[in-house]
Amino acid sequence: MIAVRSLGEAFDPRHNSIGFLRWAMAFMVIFSHAGPVAGIFGGVDIGAQWGAETSLGGVAVTGFFFLSGMLITRSMVRSRSPFRYLWHRVARIYPAWFLILVVTAFLLAPLAWHHSQGTFQGFLSFPDNSPWDYVANNFTLVLNQWAIAGTGGSTHAVQVGYNTWNGSAWTLMYEFACYLGILALGIIGALRARIVGALVAGGLLLLSTFQALHIGDLGSAIQTFSNPQVLQLVAPFAFGTLVQLYIEKVPFDDRLGIAMLVIAALCWWRGGWFLFGQYAFAYGLIWFGTRVKALSRWDRHADLSYGIYIAGWPVMFLAAEYGLPERAGAFVYLLVVIVVVHVYAYLSYMLIEKPALDLKNWMPRWLARIRGVDPVAPGGGGTGILVRARFVPLVLLLIATAALVVIGVVR
Repeated sequence: MIAVRSLGEAFDPRHNSIGFLRWAMAFMVIFSHAGPVAGIFGGVDIGAQWGAETSLGGVAVTGFFFLSGMLITRSMVRSRSPFRYLWHRVARIYPAWFLILVVTAFLLAPLAWHHSQGTFQGFLSFPDNSPWDYVANNFTLVLNQWAIAGTGGSTHAVQVGYNTWNGSAWTLMYEFACYLGILALGIIGALRARIVGALVAGGLLLLSTFQALHIGDLGSAIQTFSNPQVLQLVAPFAFGTLVQLYIEKVPFDDRLGIAMLVIAALCWWRGGWFLFGQYAFAYGLIWFGTRVKALSRWDRHADLSYGIYIAGWPVMFLAAEYGLPERAGAFVYLLVVIVVVHVYAYLSYMLIEKPALDLKNWMPRWLARIRGVDPVAPGGGGTGILVRARFVPLVLLLIATAALVVIGVVR
């Protein structure tokens, strides 16, 4: 009898291909959304041509939420305190989000305005859906404003009803809500007493199954689930939590990994994605990430996946406004988008995201004195933060975002 290792034995948190997978899935989202944004691929998301359940972008989002469920649960279990866990999540999500809001509202949208109006005049004073409002209405991650000053009217996206400057970002509030759910489970001890956490995660998976099978009316019973997309996102995250809680019990086998990827592909093509396919894909994903260590250094210089994910749609939207798909063709359009998004994501990471992540062990000076450690680095190391030049872009961004929010609220 062949002994089968567990995922807990096989998975190395420092040497895996998860960074590569997240990068690849970010581009799956871009390629998928290029259909409705630019009118290529028949004007619809890739995957919608042969299956009504989910698109290529939807498959990628499933992967993102599953991996987050695993890694965020692990982070909470290992965190020194709930406050430290929450600080880490805020530092990872919000700074890059503030940056893309500001860049979209005050760089990309003005360029789109100039393309349609021939001037920048009138953009900042536009009464409805102004750029000021765009930052103020969306900075919390809850998207309350999609359009900016009527720009983008010549894009295929607007013509078919996608009047939005960032059609990918709607998932972020659900992602952060899942983070808060893990925080709550951690505070009440449901992750260490893992049977409790498993019951919560299993309950969500059961509700997702009911929804997939059209059993009952979940929306009437629980208002949160009146939007079917909620469970479509929460279920893979909950599955990731369940896998992490029992990681030493989950078998790790090459045959199983390959079989699950095949089953996932069949479910995506023929149906049954939300019933079984997404879970098969999740296992295949973590199997690949664990098995293929040759790609473990993929993001050693910079983790571009988040920047790519949130910048892809705005860049595609602007390029479509300038008619690049029609003038240069789909290949050149996608190539330009890929290059621009890579450059943006790299700058975002180096100037904003990495400095923010370097603050993950920061604490107020008064608390540091009580604990007898340095306010910047763990273990009493470090010499201060704001005097270091690498933090200047982050500080300026936070100040600018706060000012724009105030202007958007009071104007």
